[in-house]
Amino acid sequence: MKHFTTEEWIDFANELVAIKKRKEMDQHLGEGCPRCNKTLSLWQKVRQTAKSAAESQPPEHAVRIVKAGFTGARLHGEPAGLPGLVEVLFDSFLQPLVQGARSSGSGMRQMLYRAEPYQVDLQIEAKPGANKLVVTGQLLDLRNPDAPGRDVPLVISNLRGHVVHTVTNEFGEFREEIMSSSDLELKLPGENEKAVIISLRDALGRLPDQVN
Repeated sequence: MKHFTTEEWIDFANELVAIKKRKEMDQHLGEGCPRCNKTLSLWQKVRQTAKSAAESQPPEHAVRIVKAGFTGARLHGEPAGLPGLVEVLFDSFLQPLVQGARSSGSGMRQMLYRAEPYQVDLQIEAKPGANKLVVTGQLLDLRNPDAPGRDVPLVISNLRGHVVHTVTNEFGEFREEIMSSSDLELKLPGENEKAVIISLRDALGRLPDQVN
């Protein structure tokens, strides 16, 4: 049985798949493939969480009260380029474990962040047969929710001296490999010259074949 890749199911969940291919994938799901059904279900949940987060706005009167409270206020000693706020919306490592499963690490981790002005879908997985991590992601520009975060420069670091520079494509996507370590950091430009930094400690848990 042919299986579709995680990237293809992400596109399927985001409705970015051509009609012919979508029919093939629908047929594959109809054949009852548990692996692909599970992957699609996860990314549909991520998409729904992202949609709900993007549509969630505080009441206007509450915003006016908060703004009024800061009128005339000035923050002293705030260094330039202070990193922007990052909020975790979804983390597969924080989901309840299936009964009998071990918590000592997994070969894949999927996350969703709100990091103004972006929403970041992120997947990290161990590359089979190599001491590397495959980092795949997609940016959504929250200032324009109907458009992807295209042409955004990114810096991926394992915090052990290996750094990868990349740029998102026209769909706001990126995919890179980096030497594996226990930590991972993703940096991208935010608003008002503030860097957006996503830091992960023990990114994939302690994998049996990983050397730290």
